[in-house]
Amino acid sequence: MNQSQPFLFRLANTSLVLQIVIGIIAGILFAITVPDIAISLGLFGQLFVSALKAVAPILVFVLVASSIANQKSGSHTNMKPIVSLYLAGTFAAALTAVAMSFMFPTTLTLVTSNTAITPPEGITEVLHTLLFKIIDNPINALMTGNFIGILGWAVALGLVLNKASTATKQIFVDLSDGISTIVTVVIRFAPIGIFGLVANTFAETGFSALLGYSHLLLVLLSSMLIMALIVNPIFVFAKTKRNPYPLVFKCLRESGVTAFFTRSSAANIPVNMDLCKRLDLHEDTYSVSIPLGATINMGGAAITITVLTLAAVHTLGIQVDIATAVLLSIVAAVSACGASGVAGGSLLLIPLACSLFGVPNEIAMQVVAVGFIIGVIQDSAETALNSSTDVIFTTAACKAAEEDQTLPLVVKV
Repeated sequence: MNQSQPFLFRLANTSLVLQIVIGIIAGILFAITVPDIAISLGLFGQLFVSALKAVAPILVFVLVASSIANQKSGSHTNMKPIVSLYLAGTFAAALTAVAMSFMFPTTLTLVTSNTAITPPEGITEVLHTLLFKIIDNPINALMTGNFIGILGWAVALGLVLNKASTATKQIFVDLSDGISTIVTVVIRFAPIGIFGLVANTFAETGFSALLGYSHLLLVLLSSMLIMALIVNPIFVFAKTKRNPYPLVFKCLRESGVTAFFTRSSAANIPVNMDLCKRLDLHEDTYSVSIPLGATINMGGAAITITVLTLAAVHTLGIQVDIATAVLLSIVAAVSACGASGVAGGSLLLIPLACSLFGVPNEIAMQVVAVGFIIGVIQDSAETALNSSTDVIFTTAACKAAEEDQTLPLVVKV
C-alpha cells in the first residue's frame, strides 16, 4: 500500500494530457481483454460528457454576459478578425475536400437507409432555422444547448447591464468565477471519462464495420489532417508572422484529443475556455469566440459534406466541372455554419449538397446511412478539427492584435 501511494500521487500530479493518454491506452486494453466489462465502463464516459454538456450552456451565458457587462469603453475584443478566420477556414476546408476527392475519387456500395430523420430542403430552410434559434426562449436555449440563442441573450443582457451599478456587475463576476471553478473540477475527471469512452467504443464497435469503407475514411481523415497540419498553420502564420506549429500542436493535444473522444463541440467548450485562459488570452474575447466557434467554425463538417457528396456523385458517374465544385464548396461551408445544431450534424446536410447534382433524395439518404456507419471515426475526427481550430484562430487573432498594439509609432517626415 505504501508503495502504491507514491505512484498514484505522482500520476495524479502529472499533466492532464499524459493522464488522458494513459486513459486511452487503458481503455483499449480493457476493450481487447475484457470486452464485457469494457462495455459497462461506458458509464464513466457518459457521465463525463453529460457533465460537460450540463455546465457548458450556463458557463457560456454567464461568461459572455459578465464580460460584456464589465467591458470598459474603448476596449477591443478582436471578434471581427476571428469571425473572418472562422469563415475563411470553413471555406478552405471545403476546397481541400474537393481537391482530395478529385485526386482520390471514392465510390460507394450503397446501403439501405433505416434513418427516419428528415434533412433540410434547402439553404433557405437552414438560414430560417438559424434566425429562429437566435430569438429562442432563453430558458429553452439553456435547456436544449442552443448556443446561438444563448449567445444572443447573453450579449443582450450584457449590453443592458453595462450601465448597471458596480455591485450588480460584481455579482456576475463572482458567478463567472464560481462556474469556472466547477468547470475546472469537471475537466480533472477527463482521464476517467475518456477511459470509459474508449473502452466502450472499442468493445462495442471495433474496426470490423469500418474496413469496407477504408478508402472513404482515408480521404476524409487525410483532408482533415491537411487542414489541421497545413492549412490552419498557414492562416496562423499569415496572421502572426510566427512559427504556427507550437500553437497548433498544443491545441490539437489539449483540445483536439478531448473533442475526439467526447464527439461534441458543445461539451468541449469548457475545455477550450480553460485552454484559452492558460494561453493568457483576454476573457472578453474568448468567452464569446469559443461558443461562437462551436456553432459557425465548422471546417470538419464542410469536409464531411463535400467528400460524401462527391462520393455519391462519383458512384453515379456524374461529371463535375470546376465551377460546380466551387459552388459545392460554398454550399457546404454555408450549410455547415448555419445548421450545426441540427440533429444528426453534418450528415443531414448531405442531401442538400447532393441536390446540386440532381442526385435523388433516396440515394442521398443512403449516403447519409454510410456516414452513420463510419461515424465513430468520422464524427470524432470532425469534432477534433472543429474544436481545436476554435482555439487556434482565437489565439492567432489575439496575438496578432497584441503585436499591432506593441509596434512603435512611425512618424513620416
